[in-house]
Amino acid sequence: MAATASTMAATAVFIPRFPTKPTCYSALPYLPPRRSSSPSSFPLKSFSGSRRLSLPVRASSSDETSTSVDTGELLSDLKEKWDAVENKSTVLVYGGGAIVAVWLSSIVVGAVNSVPLLPKVLELVGLGYTGWFVYRYLLFKSSRKELATDIEALKKKIAGTE
Repeated sequence: MAATASTMAATAVFIPRFPTKPTCYSALPYLPPRRSSSPSSFPLKSFSGSRRLSLPVRASSSDETSTSVDTGELLSDLKEKWDAVENKSTVLVYGGGAIVAVWLSSIVVGAVNSVPLLPKVLELVGLGYTGWFVYRYLLFKSSRKELATDIEALKKKIAGTE
């Protein structure tokens, strides 16, 4: 009996104490505040006193693995391509039209998303179409070849080489 009482007393010291009632109701669990004020060091073991171990972190990169982009070269390439365009007003109109189309589509998607049951129905339609596409074009080798030839024909049609 005395052994169990001492064991219970010893374990009661190590159990963290959380407030019984959280102040706000959310789906996330309550987390106690951090004890460390400096983000670069954290306690590994807590002994008498405040011994903390600081782990230095150093990041470096080498020239072989670095994929840096030369901004001067990028800007000169863009300028050359812009100068090569003959009908600049058409490009600007198409670009503005694309921005307006993206803006309008985001408004339509927001409106559809606000209807209670419609997003879930559309999600089921998308999953059904994805399943059909996988079964029709990706599951068997002959249908994958058919899909590849269809894609190549579409590429030639878009490029105008057909």
